[in-house]
Amino acid sequence: MKRLLHERVPAGTGWSFTLGAVLVFALLVELVSGLGLALFYAPTPDHAWDSLNFIATGVRAGAFLLGLHYWAIRVIVVVLALHLGRVVLMGSYRPPRHANWVVGVGLFLVVMAFSITGLLLRWDQAGYWATVVRIGIASLSPFVGGHVATLMRGGPDLGALTLTRWYAMHAIVLPAALVVLVVTHLVLRVRDGLSGPVRPVGEPRPYFPSQAARDLAAILICAVVLAVLARRGIALEGAADPTATDYIPRPEWYFAWLFQFVRYFPGRLEVVGAIIIPTVALALFIALPWLDRGATRHWRERRAVLLAFGLVAGGILVLTSLGTADSVAHPGAAWTPRDIAGAALIQTDRCARCHKPDGLAAPIEAGRIARSADWVAAHVADPEMIAPGLREAPAANERETQAILAAVAKMRASPPPVTSPAENEIALLLTRHCLSCHIVDGVGGKEGPDLTHVGQHADEAGIARRIADPKTVKPDSEMPAFGTKLSPEEIQALSAYLASRK
Repeated sequence: MKRLLHERVPAGTGWSFTLGAVLVFALLVELVSGLGLALFYAPTPDHAWDSLNFIATGVRAGAFLLGLHYWAIRVIVVVLALHLGRVVLMGSYRPPRHANWVVGVGLFLVVMAFSITGLLLRWDQAGYWATVVRIGIASLSPFVGGHVATLMRGGPDLGALTLTRWYAMHAIVLPAALVVLVVTHLVLRVRDGLSGPVRPVGEPRPYFPSQAARDLAAILICAVVLAVLARRGIALEGAADPTATDYIPRPEWYFAWLFQFVRYFPGRLEVVGAIIIPTVALALFIALPWLDRGATRHWRERRAVLLAFGLVAGGILVLTSLGTADSVAHPGAAWTPRDIAGAALIQTDRCARCHKPDGLAAPIEAGRIARSADWVAAHVADPEMIAPGLREAPAANERETQAILAAVAKMRASPPPVTSPAENEIALLLTRHCLSCHIVDGVGGKEGPDLTHVGQHADEAGIARRIADPKTVKPDSEMPAFGTKLSPEEIQALSAYLASRK
């Protein structure tokens, strides 16, 4: 206690030096909340999503605990980035603190690994497909890419062994590495002392009470922020569906810059943007104490380092902004016309015949679907699987079944949007007659052209003629005529909708 509380810190040491204490506190919150979640979590594809859903809905304070673990890692990423930035700006990486700089960069990598492995453990659509993308990026590594991808998957496909390996990394290997690095970091910090401001003003002062009060105040602020964010809960999407190849995975906001950067390296150049450049940049970042040749920590003698750091940091901020905006514009969890059609069908006799307040089964409500995706698929395909005496089940077809399953998957995380009867009718028409061959909002078949923005190059009258009899527009068209299958009113409504899609 004497060594810690009465340590002499340089004069001028202020609020920017509280980030380390906040970081240690947030890491402790993450470890403790993770331990609480581990008491209920089941790391298997059949039960992973269900166990998280149970924590959020069936465990006392479970939703808060889940939200705390979810938001703490995001706060850690922000605080750790600010902490590393402060170290660079003030030259605190220079000898004798160069060893601690390397340990700090290692901590940053471990935190990123926590985020990557934790996302898959949710076993929802976002976690599953983001992992598919990340393993694909890892496979680009020169010479060893294929072996790395196989090691990450545990086999040729992403499945039970993948989840087991990532859970072992997340719950055993990474926490052990984190504890070792944090303890090493703190020991080195005590040994080498605080670097303090670039130009200390006055004589060193004891850590207690002034700087200790700042650290405590910053920790309390962090605790309040985490508590407020935890009450918002976790953005858990529907259970992972390996067959949903139309799902558009989006990265977490703190990885958006990398995904945006990779987009500028198409084809064979992808390995350059995804692997080579980030690896070289990381190596230079680690070697910063040996690359900085300034005589002192003063800014004037480190202009090249600060300019390079400013350009990189600015570039990352710009790429993050672009990547985040793109994620909002094309969200993987947005409700498509097929999903809206499925939600409309759920309200008809297809499902509501039994699923109603006074019916044979409970109503289907968003956020209260506990059955697994496989069970729901089997039940929708054959309602008699749980009610052998059920007779005169409503007629169904495969397209409607897929729409209902898609809607149920979305309803696990969020309620369907409020739509009018006309919008529901359009969604049903698209599902029944168009999506088997055409794509709308990333969903559908690929035999015909994408209709997502068809209104940019076709007007309502032309679309109506093509729907009624496509050979009048294109004599060699293979598209069937719908003039006898749809009423004039349905053709008009469908063509007006498609023409409005700019």
